[in-house]
Amino acid sequence: MKLNLLKPIAFFDLETTGVNVGSDRIVEIAILKVFPDGNKETLTQRINPTISIPNSSSEIHGIYDKDVKEMPTFAQMAHKFLTFLDNCDLAGFNSNKFDVPLLAEEFLRCEIDFDLRGRRLIDVQNIYHIMEPRTLSGAFKFYCEKDLINAHAAEADIHATFEVLEAQLSKYPDLKNDVNFLSEFSARTKNADLAGRIIFNEQGIEVFNFGKHKDKSVEEVFKKESSYYDWMMNGDFPLYTKKIITSIRLRSFNKK
Repeated sequence: MKLNLLKPIAFFDLETTGVNVGSDRIVEIAILKVFPDGNKETLTQRINPTISIPNSSSEIHGIYDKDVKEMPTFAQMAHKFLTFLDNCDLAGFNSNKFDVPLLAEEFLRCEIDFDLRGRRLIDVQNIYHIMEPRTLSGAFKFYCEKDLINAHAAEADIHATFEVLEAQLSKYPDLKNDVNFLSEFSARTKNADLAGRIIFNEQGIEVFNFGKHKDKSVEEVFKKESSYYDWMMNGDFPLYTKKIITSIRLRSFNKK
């Protein structure tokens, strides 16, 4: 089933130095931009992460330090990526939890606020895990009846992810061919930050989603235990998470 779009949607995949959103870096990005008329554009770029790629990561995606040492840094490519993603909703496989937060983190390191307001996020993995809990290779085999050749190559993965979503729309009558619906359906939690450390509860209040204050109001915790804010700001939390907790704290100050 053809994806019903009102504006472009960008399927993207990152290969990285590791899985820590706060400290790891992108070594390759591939973006498949799909337009409402069905036209597509692809942008694939290897990136010098400016830190060494651990062998454990290189063994997964096949990209080693020598492969990216002459490549541009993310900072050098940031405005090109920003322009390519302009006015796009975003989609990927495990993207809500990893790719979107890490991409936003890279932009923030360049002092570029990658604004997600007005963008819908579709996580094909979450739809898949709700419907059929398997991996991307399994999803591609199950939905598209094809083997995923060159898995963990970013460009192969984004094309497979796009095909899987279209096949999911054809297979499940309950899935509406609507980006707003798919964004809501594929969201596991309603995150206040991108990494899911701060989420909205049923009353729409930002609460912690980890640690000793899990499920407690962020604003109330900071009022009673201001050192917890300092601990988070000095800790290995993503910049985007720090941005959100700072805005919550400032909002609290403005109420006084």
